[in-house]
Amino acid sequence: MRVLGVDPGLTRCGLGVVDGSGGRTVRFVAVDVVRTPADAPLAERLLAVGDTVERWIERHRPDVVAVERVFSQHNVRTVMGTAQASGVVALLAARAGLPVAFHTPSEVKAAVTGEGRADKQQVTTMVTRLLKLAEAPRPADAADALALAICHCWRGPMLDRMAQAKARSAELARAHRARLAAAAKGVSP
Repeated sequence: MRVLGVDPGLTRCGLGVVDGSGGRTVRFVAVDVVRTPADAPLAERLLAVGDTVERWIERHRPDVVAVERVFSQHNVRTVMGTAQASGVVALLAARAGLPVAFHTPSEVKAAVTGEGRADKQQVTTMVTRLLKLAEAPRPADAADALALAICHCWRGPMLDRMAQAKARSAELARAHRARLAAAAKGVSP
């Protein structure tokens, strides 16, 4: 499975591609950070992020796009910019026919470091070690994007199985309710 991890942001948007081959084995493919000037108009900044993400989807052909879920922060402007960048990424992934998975920062940290409250340096250190990189990806947005991709390589198959089980359970429940309703009316299903 090839995963494009995206640490969304307007000033810096981290992009990382990782291949997962089952189990805990992951392989580095690419990493970069899209930077936009803080004084540029919002539409231009979103366009720059979108253009780069679109090129990455075309170039790297991921199977899924993993995006950091926006979480509450004290700075509303930061949250809005992050949410807007996330929306652009989700739109482009959907347009390319790719599933989008959202992971919280604590899920990513727990998957990569074993601790949901790990700091940025711990995440960067583990990403460097897990992907056997010669040097740590910089800035932290790059390491975070790779961590998102790793997280999804490890959690994605389990999440898919859970979704399939939930869908099967709902299907069985509908059939059971139909049998009960038919029995209550004295009709055999």
